[in-house]
Amino acid sequence: MTMNSMEDCLASSPPGAGLDPAVALFHSLSDSARLAIVQRLAGGEARVADLISELGLAQSTVSAHVACLRDCGLVVGRPQGRQVFYSLARPELMDLLASAETLLAATGNAVALCPNYGADAVGKDANEEVGR
Repeated sequence: MTMNSMEDCLASSPPGAGLDPAVALFHSLSDSARLAIVQRLAGGEARVADLISELGLAQSTVSAHVACLRDCGLVVGRPQGRQVFYSLARPELMDLLASAETLLAATGNAVALCPNYGADAVGKDANEEVGR
């Protein structure tokens, strides 16, 4: 994505204005299973059965996450007989993932050590959910 002016930048908007689509996009990619599915589909189309065997996830998990990604417009299905082959809906998603990898490489462990969203925070959130 090329930004030609400050008007094209979400950060130039008043706080919260127009951010809902960006929040939804990043939220759709914030789950590790969904991100693994997107990364796998970046390599080419796959059926749910392929994703199950390659990612080691349960059928219900893969189906639910593929449906979420499809509903968000990030993944499309191509029916062929009784099977559906899924692929990324937009090539720009691969650019976003590449940019994320570049940013992660540049920040080193800073994101992983983040007290709000890092590995320890994710584990703590999971433990809090179990305790409820």
